[in-house]
Amino acid sequence: MAGKQKMMKGCLAAVIFLAMLLESGCAFKDIDKRIFVVAIGIDPSEKVSNGFRVTLKLAKPIGNVKQESAPTYSYLTHDADSVAVAIHDLETRVDKVLDLGHNRIIILHKDLLNKDIETFMDFFTRRGDIQMISYVAVADKTAEEIISYEPDIESAASIALYNYFDNTGTESPFVTTTFLYEFRREVLGKGIDTIMPIIGIDEENKEYKINKSIVLKNKEQNLELTPEETKYFNSLVHKAYGFSYKIEEDDLVVVLGFNEIRMNYKIIVNDGGPRVDMNVTMIGFVGESNKRLDNKHLKKYDKIAAKNIEKTITDLLTHLQENNVDPFGFGLRYRATRLSRKDIMDEWDRIYPEIKFNVKVNIKLKSTGAVE
Repeated sequence: MAGKQKMMKGCLAAVIFLAMLLESGCAFKDIDKRIFVVAIGIDPSEKVSNGFRVTLKLAKPIGNVKQESAPTYSYLTHDADSVAVAIHDLETRVDKVLDLGHNRIIILHKDLLNKDIETFMDFFTRRGDIQMISYVAVADKTAEEIISYEPDIESAASIALYNYFDNTGTESPFVTTTFLYEFRREVLGKGIDTIMPIIGIDEENKEYKINKSIVLKNKEQNLELTPEETKYFNSLVHKAYGFSYKIEEDDLVVVLGFNEIRMNYKIIVNDGGPRVDMNVTMIGFVGESNKRLDNKHLKKYDKIAAKNIEKTITDLLTHLQENNVDPFGFGLRYRATRLSRKDIMDEWDRIYPEIKFNVKVNIKLKSTGAVE
C-alpha cells in the first residue's frame, strides 16, 4: 500500500513538472526597461480635425535624489484622432515601456468638456491600474501648459500637483478632488453632476493656483464656480477643513475659523410644493480679531455668522438650480429614497426647477482662541 502511494505521488509530481514546462514566461520587464508617466494632458488638436493633442509628463530616472537640485522630467506630445492612438504612437518615441500605473492626474482642456467626453476618456476608464489613484482636473488655459509647468516649490522626484488632491499636502476647502472612477460614474449616471477642480498658474508664473471648480453638464453648458462658491460646496459636501468667515460690525472685525462642518438634508414633496430642508452645523473658534474679546459674547458672533452663512448657502443652491446643475446629488438622493420606476428621473427633472431651499445654520464657537 505504501509503495502504491509513493508511485501515485511520483506520477503527480511528474505531471506537475511537465505542466510547468508548458507554461509561457511572464511579460514582466525590469524597472530599467520602464519609464513612468506621472501626468497626462489632453487638448484639442490644431493639426488633426476633431482630434486631440496628448501630452505626457515622464519621470526621468536619477541616481541620487539628494544630489538633484531641480525636478527631472521630460515631455512627449502627439496629435491624433484618438487618445489611445496618440499614446500608442508615443510609445514609438521612447526606448522603454510607457508605464501608466503610477500616473495620478489627467488634465483636460475646457473646450473638450462640451464634446462626447465619455468617448475620448474611455481609454483611461478601461484601465484597471489607475482607476483608484488618478485624479481628473481641468486646465484654466491649456493642459499642455499645466503639465509642463514646474513651480518653484517642486523638488526632485516630487509631483507638486499630487499634494493638492491627496490630503497629504495642502488641505483647503478651495480645492476639490475628483477621482477618475468618480468622474466615470457621475458622467454616465443620473442624479448628480460631476464637479472638477480648475488648475491655473498665478500671475507671477511661479506657482499653481487652484481655487475654482467647474460643474460638468454633459454636452450642455458647464458652470464655473467662483472660489467662494467652491469653498462652500467643498465644505458642505466633503467636510473640507480650513473654512473661515469674516464678521464686520461697527468697528469690530472678527475672523472665525471652522474645523468641523456637518450637513444633512431632506427632500420633501407635499401639497405645499417641493423643498429641501438643509441643516448645517459649523463648529469652530475665533481665529483673528482687531479687539480684545470675551467668551460671553460668543453667542452674539454665532448668530451674526449663522444669518449671513444661511444666505450665502441659499444663494449657492439657487445659482446651481438656475443653471440646471446638481453637484450636491439631490437627484440621486431622490431616486434612492423612492420606489424604483421607469420615469423617476423624468419626475425629478420636473421637480428640481421648482424646489425651495430652506437652510438652517447652527454655529458653535468654542473659544476666542489661545488668548481673549
